[in-house]
Amino acid sequence: MPSSTRLTDPMFGSPAVLEIFSNTGTVRCMLAVEAALARAESHCGVIPVAAATVISEVCSDVSVIDLDALAQAAVSAGNLAIPFVKQLTAAVAARDAEAARFVHWGATSQDIIDTALVLQLGEALPQLQAALLALGNACAGQATSHRDTPMVGRTWLQHALPTTFGLKAAGWLDALRRDLRRLDAARDHSQALQFGGAAGTLASLGKSAPDVARALVSELNLELPALPWHAHRDRLVETATALGMLTGTLGKMARDISLMMQTEVAEVAEPSGPGRGGSSTMPHKRNPVGCAAVLTAAVRVPPLVATMLSGMVQEHERALGGWQAEWDTLPQVVALAAGALRQMGEVVSGLQVDAARMRANLDMTHGLILGEAAMLELGGRIGRLEAHHVVERASRRAVAQGTTLRDALAQTLAENPSHASLLDDAALDRLADPANYAGQSAAFADAAVQAWHASLAQRQQR
Repeated sequence: MPSSTRLTDPMFGSPAVLEIFSNTGTVRCMLAVEAALARAESHCGVIPVAAATVISEVCSDVSVIDLDALAQAAVSAGNLAIPFVKQLTAAVAARDAEAARFVHWGATSQDIIDTALVLQLGEALPQLQAALLALGNACAGQATSHRDTPMVGRTWLQHALPTTFGLKAAGWLDALRRDLRRLDAARDHSQALQFGGAAGTLASLGKSAPDVARALVSELNLELPALPWHAHRDRLVETATALGMLTGTLGKMARDISLMMQTEVAEVAEPSGPGRGGSSTMPHKRNPVGCAAVLTAAVRVPPLVATMLSGMVQEHERALGGWQAEWDTLPQVVALAAGALRQMGEVVSGLQVDAARMRANLDMTHGLILGEAAMLELGGRIGRLEAHHVVERASRRAVAQGTTLRDALAQTLAENPSHASLLDDAALDRLADPANYAGQSAAFADAAVQAWHASLAQRQQR
């Protein structure tokens, strides 16, 4: 399991989530499952109450497990649970030899490992949801503040038509709204107890099995599935895929922002601060370090999600390789997604938007970006194809003469007596203003913000 031991972990993860999936965090949850199992079984009369009390007390102390010895013993055992149970049994025996007889009663290794992972997800996913909500609110703020801030819309990395920065932020927001819905569903579906014994039949507990399972979910605050899911991994894979798509959304945002931060564009900037975004050799640099971390996650997560998907094809009642491939993979997906959310939250909440530079970039082509607007205006009077030819000639003239499309268009129209009176100065001025050709940008931005707030209201009613 990943832990905050690598120097780069804080860069690409969230401290709280990294702690949840640390070695200590993993063992803590495994101990919680064993303690809950003992209490549930004592409640159902399967094991003595006194034994359950001792087991629970021992499980409350993570230090009863030697992590280094556990890791080494797992090499031969094939999983963590076998040496874990051996150490736990020894620790309980040191307190009460009779109680030690009932450690791990009726369960199998996968029950403990899977349910511990479910508990870890139960701790981690709410933190991601909270970070996603904060990021969405920051995007909603940008969409509202800049609903009418004109900027260049780019296709194929080239100037296309005017848009607004509010609409760009609204695009991020609406994608996050869908990600939130998927993450909510994944969290709900992931919180299912894994408890099936050696082959998923719970034969080890006889007629007491249903009662113990019900008591166990009550102890752990989990859902009781219809049956054990040892070889059916869709619940966990759903979490991975939801986080994979979320990380892709964050990567899209990071790509947009980093491109807009290029020196030649300079329309936005990440928040500044001591030691943030500098260069070891170039004092003038202000690098998009938050975006870089997010883009790193967006590169790393998809192959991890693919691993989770590949692992779904499992053998009969218990897997050989597919299950084991999940152990490090899913925690890495969660940690990377959490880190990307943290970084993007900081970027968007402190994003510096240069509306003047956005306007200057709109004017960079001297009005050529408004060629479609002029063509459609003329097309209503002389037909689209003829209007296209007229504006095309005017565009070439503007480039050749180094003048604006507005002036070149006026000259081109004046040369043809049948066209000379088509557009007066007021019409030409109107067509030369990018703010007049942003279409439904403001309305779309408003709609995205409204949909976001509506989704938040629906979540509160759940």
